[in-house]
Amino acid sequence: MAQPRSRRVLANDFAAQWEEIRADAQAALERVGQSGRLVLGEEVRLFEDRLADWWGVDHAVGVASGLDALEIALRCAGVGPGDRVVTTPLTAFATTLAILRAGAEPVWCDVDSSGALDLTAASDAIAGDGSIRAVVPVHLYGHPMDPVALAAVGARHGIAVIEDCAQSAGARRASRPTGCAGAIAATSLYPTKNLGAMGDGGVLLTDDAGVAERARMLRNYGQQRQHHHVERGLNSRLDEVHAAILRSALLPRLDDWLDRRSAVAARYAEALAGSLLQPIGPTGGVSSNHLFAVEIIADADPETCAEQLTAAGVSIGRHYPVLCPDQPACESVGVVCGDLPVARRIARRELSLPLHPQLDDGAVDHVIAACLALAA
Repeated sequence: MAQPRSRRVLANDFAAQWEEIRADAQAALERVGQSGRLVLGEEVRLFEDRLADWWGVDHAVGVASGLDALEIALRCAGVGPGDRVVTTPLTAFATTLAILRAGAEPVWCDVDSSGALDLTAASDAIAGDGSIRAVVPVHLYGHPMDPVALAAVGARHGIAVIEDCAQSAGARRASRPTGCAGAIAATSLYPTKNLGAMGDGGVLLTDDAGVAERARMLRNYGQQRQHHHVERGLNSRLDEVHAAILRSALLPRLDDWLDRRSAVAARYAEALAGSLLQPIGPTGGVSSNHLFAVEIIADADPETCAEQLTAAGVSIGRHYPVLCPDQPACESVGVVCGDLPVARRIARRELSLPLHPQLDDGAVDHVIAACLALAA
């Protein structure tokens, strides 16, 4: 098969995004500058209210990163030193790091074919360990886990369910958005996310007013009021500029951007059926299509495929080639349940294709042609 003509397709195109949002973003910056308030002001409050409405929760609390949102969520759930938390080994390291920063110990269980935490394995681990206080599932690639099954695990064992929704803004299952299976969830506003800031940021999501109040205290040095610190909190405040741009330039476009992601993902899935690159799809519901992950079939070499696609001008991601318990930072830390065969297989054989709202049809054609050329 002939190789596609030369072209470079980026994993994310922030320059193209800027051209789309420039006027609204500049107006937001001007508004913040004129206000004279740069941290935890009206823009943060308005963005929190708007995002809560969009997500379908009562409260959103803006913080400095998705990592901080997870740590604060764990602390609000009462997780601390001496506790254990079940989670997935196949995810960005922030999920594990938040558990460690909360003073707890991660317990890693295997995943299913979609890359999500295997809830049967997780339930078995929880049943056998009375020190487990919470489970932190990740809606990996934007694929929503079953909220009914998640809630049942928490209820059956009397533990907190804290969802990592960093990749799942816009995903739905059982007529519900992700983040509603337990009392608290967290998401990231890192620029690559479906709703990403012009820098870093994160949000804690909850229907519990008491949790929201404590989260706002923890993000601001643990202050109950000025100069009155009742807990050892964090310096984790979402800036006014980020909040203003998110509210005025990015969130209003999110639904259209999600539609574009869905359309591109559908084209990839149809075109790649039967190829060397098998899409890793959700087990149900509607994915937010944060990433388009594929698994290289067993008789092909992932590294060779990645090199060939890169040479054809297609930016390739790996999510995630090193499992969290295998990271040097986790040496002699945590509990690994079994050999994690599915997680290790996906980590070894996964590639991510470009998927973002600024991809035009020509770029999508180019990626598909490069992928199909691997069979030559």
